[in-house]
Amino acid sequence: MKYYLGIDGGGTKTAYLLADETRKEIASITQGGCSYREIGISKVVKQFSEGIATITRMAGIEHGEVSCTAIGLPCYGESTKNDAILEEEIGKLFSGRKYVLANDVKVGWAGSLELRPGINIVAGTGSIAYGENADGRSARSGGWSSFFSDEGSCYWLGRRAMELFFKEADGRTERGTLYPQMLARFGLKNPVDLVDVLEQDYVPFRDKVASLQRVLLAAADTGDKAAIRLYETAAEELFLIIRSTAENLGLGGEAFAVSYSGGLFHAGKYVLPLLEKRVSEIGGYLKEPSLPPVWGAVLLAEQEERNGAAGKTVR
Repeated sequence: MKYYLGIDGGGTKTAYLLADETRKEIASITQGGCSYREIGISKVVKQFSEGIATITRMAGIEHGEVSCTAIGLPCYGESTKNDAILEEEIGKLFSGRKYVLANDVKVGWAGSLELRPGINIVAGTGSIAYGENADGRSARSGGWSSFFSDEGSCYWLGRRAMELFFKEADGRTERGTLYPQMLARFGLKNPVDLVDVLEQDYVPFRDKVASLQRVLLAAADTGDKAAIRLYETAAEELFLIIRSTAENLGLGGEAFAVSYSGGLFHAGKYVLPLLEKRVSEIGGYLKEPSLPPVWGAVLLAEQEERNGAAGKTVR
């Protein structure tokens, strides 16, 4: 019996799934985020080591019995220096065992489109798109940095939710339901008291900033027009990422699929209609994801094992 391990890493959580050659799920676990920019490379590798040990123990097998592992890692492929360190350290962890290391956006694509041509847009803590055309050529767009990129992501919206709140606090814009909901979330009455809370406990942590998108969503659900406009702006930003990916792949002559994954799409009713309209204007069509990213990692592991993966990296 062959076993395949998929690891879908993200800024907020990391999912592990072990399946057999019939694609039957054997075991699964979830850990915290594994962005090396947040926790450091040594902690990422330690987390993978512990996660692999845990899931193989749950399945009653040894690590060496896993035919191939595919890891989707956030921020991988975005720094020549750090990529080299990651490849060396993760290579030591696998010590000759078959694995493939890719940016997490690739496993999102692999699951959402089941390895078929098209584009997947990820909008979770961060945002990025990845696609492949019928010739197997790949392209990425977006995801350059949480500080000056990741447009349309939960982190991006979390920052804008904070900005909107304080504009409402001092009267630069009309107050909507976001204002009282933000105060209620933190149990505060005076907006000035929120400054220290955010700067000390939220601003340094991408996942916590991204979590503020949920307050924005609650406001949108009550009809807050400013909150809804922010989601529409996010949809437009995600479209620009998709469009550049499509252009780099030469898509558009024939209809092409665009799928999506990530926590932002819990707010799908505020994002997907506009995104669908914009994507159709360039010859694409939105497709609900076939499988979650962690299953995409399993499919990628299967594919690369057939192709003879042995410490392969895909930037």
